[in-house]
Amino acid sequence: MTSQSNPATGPSRRGFFRGTAALYAAGTAVQGQSQSTAPGDVTRILARYLVASKPGDLPENVRREGVRTLVNWVGCALGGSREAAVSNALAALTPLYPGGKTTILGRREKLDPLHGALLNGISSHVLDFDDTHLKTVIHPAAPVAPALLALAEQQKVTGAQLLHALVLGCEVECRIGNAVYPAHYDIGWHITGSVGPFGAAVAAGKILGLNEEQMRWALGLAASQPVGLREMFGSMTKSFHPGRAAQNGLTAALLAAHGFTSSEQALEAKRGWARVLSTTQKFEEITGQLGQRFELLLNTYKPFACGIVTHPTIDGCIELRAAHNLKPEQIERVDLDVHPLVEELTGKQAPAAGLEGKFSIYYIAAVALMTGAAGPGQFTDKLVRDSAVNVLREKVHITVDKSLREDQGRVSIRLTDGRILTRNIEHAVGSVEKPMTDTALDAKFLELAAVALSPARARKALDVCRRVESLTDAAAITKATAA
Repeated sequence: MTSQSNPATGPSRRGFFRGTAALYAAGTAVQGQSQSTAPGDVTRILARYLVASKPGDLPENVRREGVRTLVNWVGCALGGSREAAVSNALAALTPLYPGGKTTILGRREKLDPLHGALLNGISSHVLDFDDTHLKTVIHPAAPVAPALLALAEQQKVTGAQLLHALVLGCEVECRIGNAVYPAHYDIGWHITGSVGPFGAAVAAGKILGLNEEQMRWALGLAASQPVGLREMFGSMTKSFHPGRAAQNGLTAALLAAHGFTSSEQALEAKRGWARVLSTTQKFEEITGQLGQRFELLLNTYKPFACGIVTHPTIDGCIELRAAHNLKPEQIERVDLDVHPLVEELTGKQAPAAGLEGKFSIYYIAAVALMTGAAGPGQFTDKLVRDSAVNVLREKVHITVDKSLREDQGRVSIRLTDGRILTRNIEHAVGSVEKPMTDTALDAKFLELAAVALSPARARKALDVCRRVESLTDAAAITKATAA
């Protein structure tokens, strides 16, 4: 597969995306017509589209992005498989659910399908290295892929079916997120956990062959199971959110398949999901242009293992370090101009643990200048507590600039000899405008997979993911990634 640059852009409250209409007109095939949605029709219209959708309806560029999403997710799950959050969760659950058949990627242990989905969701998100839909800061694959792989080990699923279900699940998550962002997020919901059950339910429902009524029930059951508070950022519980969302969505689809009923207006009703969990609703975002525009074309992949709003700062720090061969002792002061979300999400000034370091722009800038990197190895408890890094961290200062986009930032470094070095980042690496190439994604996969697999097995697992559409049995993915 050749690398494809994705020029897609789209609107958000903070002015990050522009030109969405041009993107949607340029790259997608049409299935059905754009619909004006009455408030009482949202769940019904969405379910009808999902049930009718077929793998062949997806445009080639959407399928290609689906493959990239899968590759990135599997790599992240393997990379996170040995983290303490995963080991602790397995220690807690394995005695209660012995003898399961669901693979935990990168591990020898197995659990039942529901708890296997939970663990793989945790594993894929714990490094904060997974995909991001920048309009809503949703991590689309983390709740969807674990539910699908759990089902693929229970019944025969082709790779084309799995990819189709993955795309639809991610699409539903992001459309529902669009309908309530930013108010829903500002209230304090971790949006990946709160919309994730919808994506997992839809994806699992496609594999289970739900009819339209059952799909409405699955959406209703998913609506009753939101999970995730932003208060948990910086702890293991953040990665629990997409894992539980995967588990909840899979539960919803299984119950619906066996006649477990729910409200059939779960999304739009007066006391439905959108009105209860958000002060604003844009229901047309859910049903508008179904089959014509695809939110997955706005998915992005991280080169750094932390919140994406910090990536412009990391780019600037690494570029200045490399260009001037900077040493920490040369640096007198570091000034960062950042988007408001940077202070809001990553304002911890003195993180005490590796997971907290991901939410400290002060630490992130310091460690990027110190090491020239911001991968998983830069977010260990040991490095966060390192005295040399903390000395440099104390020299970092931020200024919020509301005119900046989320993928934009400025770095200014004053040296002890009086020189001032500056770097403006217009678009961070990994953004829609400056996407990771397939080559870079593959390198990321292999580096992450090395945590659990030999180099030869890692390359084989990557190959299986890359040719997912040709697989006669999607369980080949879990077979290739088991420890």
